[in-house]
Amino acid sequence: MPSPEDSLGEVIVELTRNGSYLKCSAIHVATGVEASAVGPVAQRAGLERIALGKLKRALAAR
Repeated sequence: MPSPEDSLGEVIVELTRNGSYLKCSAIHVATGVEASAVGPVAQRAGLERIALGKLKRALAAR
C-alpha cells in the first residue's frame, strides 16, 4: 500500500520541539505549500500523519 507521501511527490518534514510540545511541518517541494500540526512530543507519528493529511487537502484545494 503506497504511503501518503508517494501521492504527493517530494515532501520535506520538519520537526521542532518547544518544551513538551512538538510542531510538525510538511512542505511540498514543487509548490512550497506548507501545512503543520502541533501536539505532545510523544505523538510524533500522529503529528506527521496529520500534517501530511492537511498538506494533501491544501494541495487538492488549489
